[in-house]
Amino acid sequence: MYKYVIKRLLMLIPILLGVVLIVFFIMDLTPGTPGRQILGMQAYQEDVDKLNEELGFNRPFFVRLFDYIFKALQGDFGNSYNSRKPVFTEIFARFPTSFKLAVLGVVSSAMIGIPLGILSAVKQYSLVDSISTTASLFMAAIPGFWLGLMLILLFSLKLKWLPSFGLESWRGFIMPTIMMALPGAAGLLRMTRSTMLETIRQDYVRTARAKGAEEKRVIWVHALKNALLPVITALGIRFGALLGGTVMVESVFSLPGLGAFIVLSIRQKDIPQVMASILFLALLFCLILLIVDLLYAFIDPRIKAKYV
Repeated sequence: MYKYVIKRLLMLIPILLGVVLIVFFIMDLTPGTPGRQILGMQAYQEDVDKLNEELGFNRPFFVRLFDYIFKALQGDFGNSYNSRKPVFTEIFARFPTSFKLAVLGVVSSAMIGIPLGILSAVKQYSLVDSISTTASLFMAAIPGFWLGLMLILLFSLKLKWLPSFGLESWRGFIMPTIMMALPGAAGLLRMTRSTMLETIRQDYVRTARAKGAEEKRVIWVHALKNALLPVITALGIRFGALLGGTVMVESVFSLPGLGAFIVLSIRQKDIPQVMASILFLALLFCLILLIVDLLYAFIDPRIKAKYV
């Protein structure tokens, strides 16, 4: 097990180097310069060139790339072009908001999608199954931004129950959570249903029933344990994606999260801020996938035996 963890951690090195190369190259292709973005369109070209020189943007691409990698290996990820503060100052200030939203979105979608998926599989072709499947298709088809706007229109403007923006209290999390939870719940419902249907038809489940085991025990002990393995993977991937992918939610509800901040930094061509933010999220995503793989080992002893 320890060898596997060490091997996965060492694999982070080429992955993060690849992320650096790709993002650095893409940011270099984007139009404009940091000096022009900071000083504005009305600034003189001489002032823009001077600021670009101060920021080191006028140097050749590979010189800037290798200089960034060399400093990053020493723990220096640079300062933001706009605020002139260390890049992780803004990241750590905004990440807690994105983290809370991601946790609430994943937990809510799991609480809705997994039980309904199990119920649909157990009651296959019943009225409950038809309603659940139709509801999942409906939830998956709803555009996220439209759902957020309709929630604001109903609960903020009409009923005046919830705030339309900000996170001043716990009520501010309700509508963003609903906006994230419904599409995720739809995918989890379909996946749980399909994996449960496949699992309950296995020989060991039929054997358990033949031995006289209660149906509840067959479903919750024998079948669910194996059926949840793909679902756990989906939850892990969705959680990692939501950590930096809540841009739409943050934009609709004006939330100070990391996703919207990365988009703003890209528009401002703030290369150090974009690089540090994406590297931070890439590292978290890889660690989340590692945790998911380790959870596999605890759930299924056969997988754990392969790690030893």
